[in-house]
Amino acid sequence: MELWLVRHAQTEWSRDHRHTGHTDIPLTEEGRGHARTLAPVLAEHAFTLALCSPLVRARETAELAGFGDRVAFRDGLMEYDYGAYEGISTEEIRKERPGWYLWDDAVPDGETPDEVGARVDAVITEVREAGGDVVCFAHGHVLRVLTARWLGQPAAFAGRLALSTGAICVLGYEREVPVMWRWNDVRA
Repeated sequence: MELWLVRHAQTEWSRDHRHTGHTDIPLTEEGRGHARTLAPVLAEHAFTLALCSPLVRARETAELAGFGDRVAFRDGLMEYDYGAYEGISTEEIRKERPGWYLWDDAVPDGETPDEVGARVDAVITEVREAGGDVVCFAHGHVLRVLTARWLGQPAAFAGRLALSTGAICVLGYEREVPVMWRWNDVRA
């Protein structure tokens, strides 16, 4: 079985490198155009299950990619809760906290990598029980944590996995070992 991950396409905040957790922001026109290019790529593959974050940017990406009527929403796929850092760029945070790094340092009033890891572990269990290939539409940091956990790594390993907007990734198995087959593919 394969798990296909699709990060939502561009939003105004992702374009501006602002932490976008639970704020419900739609795609930009450029993002909508990119999301449409995903449809023919994803249509070539048969999926047993399609999962999606309930946030509008993921839902909109799923709809434009041809999965609007097929997705089941999972709160476990919602983006990292950035707490006090919601809507702020890393550059701005580092003016107050030099050297701050999401994957090692606290987020005031937000989640830790391990808390996000616990959420995605439940999604991984559902995916592995689906009986076929699965596609998930979600967000950059939560999908990075999901990948780390899929590979048997701690959630903070996600800091080593850059992920662009509108990218497709494929996880799976080599024999019985969870592996990453394709990563950060933005070619639609």
